[in-house]
Amino acid sequence: MFNPRTKLSTVKTVFKIRLKKDDVVVVRAGKYKGQTGKVVATHPSTNKVTVEGINIVKKAMKPNKQYPQGGIIPITKPIDVSKVGIIDPSTKKASRISYKLDKEGKKTRVFTQSGKEIK
Repeated sequence: MFNPRTKLSTVKTVFKIRLKKDDVVVVRAGKYKGQTGKVVATHPSTNKVTVEGINIVKKAMKPNKQYPQGGIIPITKPIDVSKVGIIDPSTKKASRISYKLDKEGKKTRVFTQSGKEIK
């Protein structure tokens, strides 16, 4: 949609993220470079993924039902998809993901470098 007052488009772009929940990834760039973790959640609207143990920030919380004591609580924040790569178990290195069609016509995820199927 186009908003004539601001002259800006209000259409939200949804990015295609090839990573899925429970994929093991390595951080390729930034503060956590070289560290590995499991994908906890994907965020297609912001092109980010939340990785377990990566990009932890501390947030001051008021007491509530979840945290009755309140205080400073560590929270895992999302990291950009371009900074992470899926780990290929055969080479134990970061790889990209591509798609191939199998004999039944189903699309399967494949490691780009080795050509092996992602399970």
